[in-house]
Amino acid sequence: MSVAKVIEISAESPESFEAAIREGVRRAAGTVEDIKGAWVKEQQVVVENGEVKAFRVDLKVTFVLKD
Repeated sequence: MSVAKVIEISAESPESFEAAIREGVRRAAGTVEDIKGAWVKEQQVVVENGEVKAFRVDLKVTFVLKD
């Protein structure tokens, strides 16, 4: 039987929401093993002078706990 844990992280990219998601998962994978999935909880944009400057996501990342 497996037991999973969920952590919440935030990530940002100047390119897109997809790039922010990929960066968040990549960075999480650097310190957390056996990631099985991620759920996008929220999306936001940073606006400066009427233009979108960055894309932010809050992710819930699921990974399996070791025995």
